[in-house]
Amino acid sequence: MDWIQKLREFVRSQPDVFRFLVLGFGGYIVWHLAYETYLKPATLLDEYITQNLIVVTETVVEVLGYEPLAFFQENDGEFRYRVGIRGAQGVLVGPSCDGVVLFALFAIFILSFPGRWLRKAWYIPAGIAAIHGANILRIISLLMIQLYFGEEALKFNHDYTFTVFVYSIIFALWYGYAVGAGFGLKRPQSPVA
Repeated sequence: MDWIQKLREFVRSQPDVFRFLVLGFGGYIVWHLAYETYLKPATLLDEYITQNLIVVTETVVEVLGYEPLAFFQENDGEFRYRVGIRGAQGVLVGPSCDGVVLFALFAIFILSFPGRWLRKAWYIPAGIAAIHGANILRIISLLMIQLYFGEEALKFNHDYTFTVFVYSIIFALWYGYAVGAGFGLKRPQSPVA
């Protein structure tokens, strides 16, 4: 019973933190169930995001002066899952790399955090666009690493460097919202002497 009393004390003393934890974990559970049982199997959300990543990556690579390689496989159907540049094997962009789950985690965090809904309404799409842009930069960088440094360097950077890179951007966006930086929380006013 002692822990129940401590929980009640915590809820009374830190209602915003408690609200954030309940909404954050609850939101993630709802998202995960909806994504795995409906969105992933019944929609083309991942396919459209992956296709966009590939098309934008090919465009940027071409602007940078490289020749993109369009990979089509018999089982691709309407959507492609590989992108590359001449001289390298190319990379596979699968559902685990398209960023959809990261978009959801970012949005759930912002929605769970205290703040004005109008700010959330523009901050969430802007943050998702930033995460998508970071993912495009990640794919382009991985292609360059593959071309100039080989498969081993590609694997290391895919598994470690760019995981830290993308999560750092998400953390910076969360932090920017949480501390205010013109978004979200109201800053306490300092007493006037």
